[in-house]
Amino acid sequence: MFGLDINTIAFIALAGFSVAALLYSVLYGKIENEARTDQRLKSIKASDADRSNTRTARELANDANKRRKQVQDSLKELESRQKDREKMIQRPPLKAQLMQAGLSVPVERFMMYSILTGVALAAAMFILSGANLDFKTLAITLGAGIAGGLGLPRWVVSYMRKKRIKTFLVEFPNAIDIIVRAIKSGLPLNDGLRLIATEAKEPVKTEFRRMIDAQQLGISVPEAALKLYESMPCSEANFFGIVIQIQAQAGGNLSEALGNLSRVIRDRKKMKAKVDALSMEAKASAAIIACLPFIVTILVYLSSPGYIMVLFTTTTGQMLIGASLSWMMIGVMVMKKMINFDM
Repeated sequence: MFGLDINTIAFIALAGFSVAALLYSVLYGKIENEARTDQRLKSIKASDADRSNTRTARELANDANKRRKQVQDSLKELESRQKDREKMIQRPPLKAQLMQAGLSVPVERFMMYSILTGVALAAAMFILSGANLDFKTLAITLGAGIAGGLGLPRWVVSYMRKKRIKTFLVEFPNAIDIIVRAIKSGLPLNDGLRLIATEAKEPVKTEFRRMIDAQQLGISVPEAALKLYESMPCSEANFFGIVIQIQAQAGGNLSEALGNLSRVIRDRKKMKAKVDALSMEAKASAAIIACLPFIVTILVYLSSPGYIMVLFTTTTGQMLIGASLSWMMIGVMVMKKMINFDM
């Protein structure tokens, strides 16, 4: 009985093994085909992913090249415009100089004022020279008239231009910071410019008002920003216009670019103040050296007038005075050139 059980068990096991072998032989091909199919699907998915990654990388590279080419073209265009603008800024016409000085005087009226100034100064020098009709008096009168008609008014305009530019540079970084905050808060650039045109201090207020007026005439914001350099000839205004122009053509974070510009302008201001402080000793020395001859002349005249008046009453003395003033002027100009630093 025990043997029968073993035989039965062995038979059952043999039968089960045979059935399993039969099923494996039948299903092996199907299982192998499914495995091959899965492997092929995986390889296809991997190749699709690689192809997609390659296409994405190629598209990104093409976009980067297009953007780089756009920026290069924009910079070339800006450079050509900048050269034309530099020519006008270096030798601006009288109308542009009056505008840059903040004067609303027409050119014709300014010329009339210049003629009146020249005539008044020539008349004053003619009277002070003794009202004699000799060559010396006429030469002095003519020189005074030319200096009063051409030199003095234009020097006043140049002085007002420089003073206005300095005042502009003091307030300009604050105006840029306000524009940056307006952009970060969600306002468009035009609203930031209008805010400066109404709330800022002079002369920044007037210059941004010109930009707003130009936009109302149909000029775009980048073009109006570039025109700021024409009415305010300083490199900081030029940088502002270039930043706006590049951002409009190539895109980018305008608030970050303007923030960097504001920081650069403040750093330039600090550096200029440091340079002025370091060169103050040389400037004081130049001023003392330039004033010393006049002080000595006045002291000698007070102590012994007859001794010093020989220089003013004789032809030789007058020639010496003219030569001395010329050489002293050359020395002052050389010292000024040595101690002035353009930032």
